[in-house]
Amino acid sequence: MSIYPEDEGGYTVMIPDLPGCMSQGETLEEALANLDEARQLWLETAYFSQKRAIPLPSELQ
Repeated sequence: MSIYPEDEGGYTVMIPDLPGCMSQGETLEEALANLDEARQLWLETAYFSQKRAIPLPSELQ
């Protein structure tokens, strides 16, 4: 997961293993909750559309 603080306040969070899966929030907790929902929707869409393979998680470094 990647976390980016915004200059104007708030956070942008991304899951690099899931291209395009990202979200924002005014607080880090809100951004992470929004990202959890985005992750669920990304996986659901990939699974049902069968247009994109669901990648295995990369290893922590």
